[in-house]
Amino acid sequence: MAVPVLMPRQGQSVETCIITKWHKAKGDPVRPGDILFSYETDKAAFDEEAKVEGVLLEILFQEGEEVPVLSNVAVIGKPGEDVSAFLQVAGISGEQETKTETHAGSTVTEPTVPSQPIWQTEGKKRISPRARLVAKELGIDPGQLQGSGPGGRVMEQDVRNAAATRKKEKPAGPSAINPIQEPVFSGEDSRTERLSNVRKIIAAAMLTSLRESAQLTHHTSADARKLLELRKRFKQEAEKGSPYNITINDMVCYAVVKALLKHPHVNAHFLGDTIKVFTKVHLGIAVDTERGLMVPSLRNANEYTLQGLSSRLKQISEQCRIGSISPDLLAPEASSFTVTNLGSYGIEMFTPVLNLPQVGILGVNTILYRPGDLGNGIIGFIPVIGLSLTYDHRAIDGAPASAFLQEVRQQIENLSVEK
Repeated sequence: MAVPVLMPRQGQSVETCIITKWHKAKGDPVRPGDILFSYETDKAAFDEEAKVEGVLLEILFQEGEEVPVLSNVAVIGKPGEDVSAFLQVAGISGEQETKTETHAGSTVTEPTVPSQPIWQTEGKKRISPRARLVAKELGIDPGQLQGSGPGGRVMEQDVRNAAATRKKEKPAGPSAINPIQEPVFSGEDSRTERLSNVRKIIAAAMLTSLRESAQLTHHTSADARKLLELRKRFKQEAEKGSPYNITINDMVCYAVVKALLKHPHVNAHFLGDTIKVFTKVHLGIAVDTERGLMVPSLRNANEYTLQGLSSRLKQISEQCRIGSISPDLLAPEASSFTVTNLGSYGIEMFTPVLNLPQVGILGVNTILYRPGDLGNGIIGFIPVIGLSLTYDHRAIDGAPASAFLQEVRQQIENLSVEK
């Protein structure tokens, strides 16, 4: 009996996913464990494996389409099986009622056909969500198009082709009679790239943050001699077999956690009429990946030693890079404060953007050498690490924000390592 392949739900906050690549084609044999398709949420990427053995009888959503979670995206069964019931609707929700049939002594649960299709229709036309959106932008009536998708479904490319045809057929205006002389250029000097879903999410979040909060940034620097001394020691221990290769960023994050416990009003969310102050530190850490910036949350970061914090930060960073991080940990609400580090790029000072509703974010800069007191009245050059705190002035004033930044500096300069 043919069975549906459902779009998984990755986290309670995820409502739709985008199919990025099909690894199997219609008619291909599949076995349990074979990767059927890759998909992404707003920030994380995943692979979906086949759960049953058979043949991929039908693909209901194409690459690039946005699919509601728990919708049917494909059908697996035996060669020649009837899949018309799946083609008559846009998808089958995993939350819908099911009916049970018995075959040769075994019980099989089969999703029933929903009364309403998952994707919208225009009359009797089936139209993908992305095609509908593009049609609205380009002023095309999708109900008049001949769809090229499964079962005649109108795809995004069908809409764009119709728009291109209409543009070619548009009658010449007055400018064609008295054309304005324009300079003629040869060769291509640019290209247009479609924004990824991740880039769109980041762009919207940054714009919302700057538009809906009162952001101000304070800059200072901390004596980094203790950091460099400890980093040298940790590196030598790692070369001798220690499981902990603690970095400067790990130590700064550890210092930040200590400072947040002393200044809880920076470890908070601004919620309009109220401020949610956290008694534990849920540390967000900015991670640069091939798909864009991700900010996973290390929950209860205040409960870790420096060694434990270092290990957990490396784990969640790697999960972001390979796409296995839980989307729930990427939600801005999952963190109470964020640290972002551009020191490895040689950045001396920058202005981080708040990850709303968080009240603060600390930017970590590169280490520079500046004049400083070497002791006994001797002035020389010492290494200092730049710190840039952006905070929401609606939630806290400049003095308490500065006091917190001063505490971070002191924690860095007097860092103590717990075993």
